[in-house]
Amino acid sequence: MARLEGSMVAIVTPMKDGAVDLRSLRELVEWHVAEGTDGIVPCGTTGEGATLTPAERAEVVRTVVEAARGRVQVVAGAGSNATHEAIESVKMAKELKADAALVVTPYYNKPTPEGLYRHYVAIWEAARFPVVAYNVPSRTAVDLMPETVARLAKAGAIVGIKEATANMDRQVQLVERVGKDAIAYLSGDDFTVLPYIACGGHGVISVVGNIAPRAMKELVVAARRGDHAKALDRQVAMAELNRVMFVETNPGPVKAAVALLGRAGGDLRLPLAPVSDASLAKVRDALVRFGLLKLA
Repeated sequence: MARLEGSMVAIVTPMKDGAVDLRSLRELVEWHVAEGTDGIVPCGTTGEGATLTPAERAEVVRTVVEAARGRVQVVAGAGSNATHEAIESVKMAKELKADAALVVTPYYNKPTPEGLYRHYVAIWEAARFPVVAYNVPSRTAVDLMPETVARLAKAGAIVGIKEATANMDRQVQLVERVGKDAIAYLSGDDFTVLPYIACGGHGVISVVGNIAPRAMKELVVAARRGDHAKALDRQVAMAELNRVMFVETNPGPVKAAVALLGRAGGDLRLPLAPVSDASLAKVRDALVRFGLLKLA
């Protein structure tokens, strides 16, 4: 497979009356392709993968793969805190013809580095499918350290990592221990795209890309070309959007933004609740200031 790189979007899962809205999902994929997004990542954190049933996850991945039609890469969210469940999810992604699977570190269990290593190796040995490890300690209470990533890369168990620590020294350590282009390095934080790419990253799996895909693509392209002046201009211009998408727990704000833009409903699945009126006002104001939304 081609290396995963560029501006990828952790796509929201549209919902209506408690069910997944596949029609809106297909329309979102088509829009992202037209806007220049390089890859679609369904069923991740932003896609509420943790509260979708296995059947719903399969529907979402199948819909995204079919809508993408090979024009962009599809990396299916497939993680679990139980290794056997993660294996089945990765096998599903393979069967549905995604390009790779995004596998978050096992949350709640708090495995040791050896446990993390064995988790990903077991998935690779059982599924034989490209896996991108997803390191997001703020949500999982476990950190996938560079030493373990290097072991996994050497074993061939992963093809990339989505790194969401916002720590540039961490990224330098990954390049140091794993190798500059040995695996795909993808930022998991929109507010670090420029510095992350400057430290050897290949792209981003973005939340803000859900509402400003073309702007995110421009930022990534400029950063990868080494046009730091243009990239910094884009990074600064998007700073407020990046902040406001986390004014409450993701994906609450971004789903509200998608709804304000009329691209899909803003329904969330419990235990997530709709954003407060105050937060919604902040989201609306940021969209207006960025030029994505006009005042009525």
